[in-house]
Amino acid sequence: MSSKSRNPSHARTPTQTITQATLTGLGNLIKLLPTGTVFMFQFLNPVFTNNGHCYTVNKYLSAILIVVCGLSCWVASFTDSYTDSQGNTHYGIATTKGLLPGSPTQDLSGYKLRLGDFVHAFFALIVFAVVALLDPNTVGCFYPSFESTQKALLMALPPAIGAASGVIFVVFPNNRHGIGYPSSQGPTPYSDLD
Repeated sequence: MSSKSRNPSHARTPTQTITQATLTGLGNLIKLLPTGTVFMFQFLNPVFTNNGHCYTVNKYLSAILIVVCGLSCWVASFTDSYTDSQGNTHYGIATTKGLLPGSPTQDLSGYKLRLGDFVHAFFALIVFAVVALLDPNTVGCFYPSFESTQKALLMALPPAIGAASGVIFVVFPNNRHGIGYPSSQGPTPYSDLD
């Protein structure tokens, strides 16, 4: 006999099951976002939304937070890093000519902007929107009746967006190591992926 008893009083309620599935789906989606942006959102959102009990000023502050974090996810998709010969990590923004700011000693033209960067930026923005807009504090602040009436959507949307993003990220693999992502260990230009 198992050491864990099957006491019906400890069984999960449907709401707990939905919440757990939603949080698991969101946890998998968060892996596709810059960690600093997600941390900032998770840290500030409860404060800005007054734990989901918003006044007008809380709605404005929370909306600004969501927009700023969304823009951060978008911009971070166009950043990259390289490690120079002395072991220092440098960050820059990918352009059509290479990485800016440039390096006087290394050729960074292999870090050119690609179609996949725009695809990643779009999906990073979509994934962040799902994470932010389905956050319990955001739901409680902006659309409190949604949580009780649309439980199926709250449960199905994160895995659906995660699956779609996963397929897109397989088709357009992200080799950038920008701000908020792990840095590369050396100059690894992407000219062979164009």
